[in-house]
Amino acid sequence: MSNPITCRERFLRACRCEPNDRPPIWMMRQAGRSLPEYRKLKEGYRFTELVQNPELAAEVTLQPIRRFGYDAAVIFSDILVVAEAMGQNYELLDQGGVRMDFELNSQADVDKLDASNVMDHIAYTPEAIKLVRKELGTEHAIIGFAGSPWTLASFMIEGGSSRENTRSRAMLYSEPALCRQLLEKITEATITYLKAQIAAGADVVQIFDSQGGTLASGLFWEVSGQWMKQIVDAINGEVPTIVFARNVHHNWDKVIKTGANVQGIDWSIDLRETADRLPSNVAVQGNLDPALLNASPEAAAAETRRLLDSMRGRSGFIFNLGHGVPPDADIAAIEAIAQTVQSA
Repeated sequence: MSNPITCRERFLRACRCEPNDRPPIWMMRQAGRSLPEYRKLKEGYRFTELVQNPELAAEVTLQPIRRFGYDAAVIFSDILVVAEAMGQNYELLDQGGVRMDFELNSQADVDKLDASNVMDHIAYTPEAIKLVRKELGTEHAIIGFAGSPWTLASFMIEGGSSRENTRSRAMLYSEPALCRQLLEKITEATITYLKAQIAAGADVVQIFDSQGGTLASGLFWEVSGQWMKQIVDAINGEVPTIVFARNVHHNWDKVIKTGANVQGIDWSIDLRETADRLPSNVAVQGNLDPALLNASPEAAAAETRRLLDSMRGRSGFIFNLGHGVPPDADIAAIEAIAQTVQSA
């Protein structure tokens, strides 16, 4: 009898579109927020203090693995650490959302950003990955991540959270050369950051293009797609790459051009129909509606089974949410989803 495969190998097989015993499972934003053990730990710390302390970040990363047995652990961090390392600090607001220290308004603001020495400021993330690897061994995969250059640029220009990114989108038209300089700097810093995560032990890296869908259709490649491609090219197949580009359904051909091994799919479209439109050697990840984590466990399990059934026969499928875990998610619903996938 052959030995059962590890969670790590199951995850990597899915990324490579190889046959698997079942779909691997992890959840975006799985570390923290909804877990009572995280809330207890956070009582004595600010969010940024947890992120910047490798031991605490590793502990938060491991909490959902211990509780739910996911196939992969996503390192506890934030996409805005790259902006901070370049010279623009951020804070998470108690009422929700993000505030940056300042808005990017001018050439002088962009000139102040330094992409050349980011690891002098954010070495804590690779250090946390090393600690997680020591704890998990080779049983579970570790996922590193960063924001896409456009997503990060939108926060930096807006000075924080913005639903529509109106100001940053306007700057794309009024000051295209300045925006390009900003995107170049962020891309350089992100490549350095992700390579450090890989060197520390990350098995896979994901690029979050959560603001890609705010762009006009004709701007997606110029403003977002091509910069993600530069990052994927720089990684050069050392580990699989995942691109999660939210609400880019009119630009799938451009997202595929990034060269990522896996495409993350949000919950607003049919997963199987989308998967069938993509090349067979590109894996898909998704796309359970995160609202189900606030529904009954029975409803969450039923929709999970429906999604699993719809994807039968499609090699290269990673079960995930269509976005992140809500902060008030019901633990019982999460457990029902995880158990349903793990028994598939």
